[in-house]
Amino acid sequence: MEHEAAEEAAHAGWPHYESAGEYIEHHLQNLQVCRDHGEWVWNHCSGFMTLNVDSMFFAVVLGVVFLWLFGRAAKRATTGQPGKFQAFIELIIDFVDGSVKDGFSGKNKVIAPLSLTIFIWVVLMNTMDLIPVDWLPAAGSMMGISYMKVVPTTDINVTFGLSISVFLLTIYYSLKIKGPIGFLKELTLNPIAPPTKGLGLLAAPFIIAFNFILEGVALIARPVSHSLRLFGNMFAGELIFILIALVGIWQLPLHFAWAVFHILVVTLQAFVFMMLTIVYLNGAHATEH
Repeated sequence: MEHEAAEEAAHAGWPHYESAGEYIEHHLQNLQVCRDHGEWVWNHCSGFMTLNVDSMFFAVVLGVVFLWLFGRAAKRATTGQPGKFQAFIELIIDFVDGSVKDGFSGKNKVIAPLSLTIFIWVVLMNTMDLIPVDWLPAAGSMMGISYMKVVPTTDINVTFGLSISVFLLTIYYSLKIKGPIGFLKELTLNPIAPPTKGLGLLAAPFIIAFNFILEGVALIARPVSHSLRLFGNMFAGELIFILIALVGIWQLPLHFAWAVFHILVVTLQAFVFMMLTIVYLNGAHATEH
């Protein structure tokens, strides 16, 4: 039965799968390239400097699509009665702007554009999960591309790249707004305020060290949890789509049913990623802990 399902899932031009497990493993494999002994090698990589070409390609293409769509809306914007496309773009901008006003109490002109970019870019990358899993990889196989993952956010490297960028911005604004001393105080004087007089002064160094370890771990954990939350949800969704594809030609009704539900996950995860970005940057601008 497992062999039959795997054979049904395979399309013309695709390799023969011995089992459903082999089919799933193939669909979860990125198109990779790396340098090995001075030469570029495809799909035989295991080192840190391995490049997932498909993830980068679709992420860049979708980023360009975002810029083109919003650039087109900006050029055609009118103060009169807006068209449907302009109204839709304005609705998104108002939604993101409202989220920033609710979650960010500081003053920074970068936060709103950054939040809009993150939200739309992540939505577009997540939306690739709604395309039936065999369509684009099958087209790629006809051009000699043996592996193709089309959802960038199911690649931990992409989600961590996004989260580490937000993390670096958080550190930058923390140092800019609070200064190195103020940022250091935030890491050492909370959550337990060290004694400032009496015999308690003897315990102050230990409390400061404890605070630093506690706050340091919490700070470093931010980009990890930020990236894993998005990756985990999207990877689980992709895996379900792959399992549905094992049904063969009857997969489309099941795919449609799961895709309708998955639309909520696609948008919700983008919203959560954006809101966490706003919250982290708001904390970086806060002058009081």
